[in-house]
Amino acid sequence: MNIGIFGTGMVGQQIAAALTAQGHSVMIGTRDVSKSLANTETTAMGMPGFGAWHKDHQNIQIGTFAQAATHGEILVNATSGAVSIEALTSAGANNLGSKILIDIANDLDFSKGMPPVTKTTDSTGSSVGEKIQAAFPNLKVVKTLNTMNAFIMVNANLVENGNSTVFINGNDSEAKKTVTGILESFGWKDIMDLGDITASRSVELLLPIWLRAWSVIGNTPFNFKIVR
Repeated sequence: MNIGIFGTGMVGQQIAAALTAQGHSVMIGTRDVSKSLANTETTAMGMPGFGAWHKDHQNIQIGTFAQAATHGEILVNATSGAVSIEALTSAGANNLGSKILIDIANDLDFSKGMPPVTKTTDSTGSSVGEKIQAAFPNLKVVKTLNTMNAFIMVNANLVENGNSTVFINGNDSEAKKTVTGILESFGWKDIMDLGDITASRSVELLLPIWLRAWSVIGNTPFNFKIVR
């Protein structure tokens, strides 16, 4: 399957590498290809810059947002939530069409340092998932994977042998079934459907507690678990 991913950060890198390893044809989209490839500086999280990372992942294509949108049968939004609408607008509504878009983004404010503050509120339409669906009504937006770090996203077995919980929500039931298959390919066993796209507010509002927990636990893999 052809998959287009928006965003060159850690999340985009991990998703791209995992899907490529499964045999999918992946293109990562970015605002400026040359600038992204020139970025070889180690990040604050100790990860290589995109250019350095891409040298070890030459089988993953890189293009503009529009090219990635055109390439993908399924799309993944791994941009920062603050710029997601801008990135998707740059990709072009016609290129996005009525494809499935897996939205992993959170809108976080780092202006006062760590931990950041989430901009999502309980207000109608405030979440990144809802904003994307409203801006691009033909897209089948499915929100998932935004409540854990990038390594766990693609390897659920890092926590509880894959038995921690990943949430999913969106308006289109068939799109959610397709995304559920992708989640299962990453090892997820406990996949909880929270309903339509308005549930994006709830999962994005989990980020403040996740970030506080991370500040205590550190980089040891952890995740939420809904115990029945």
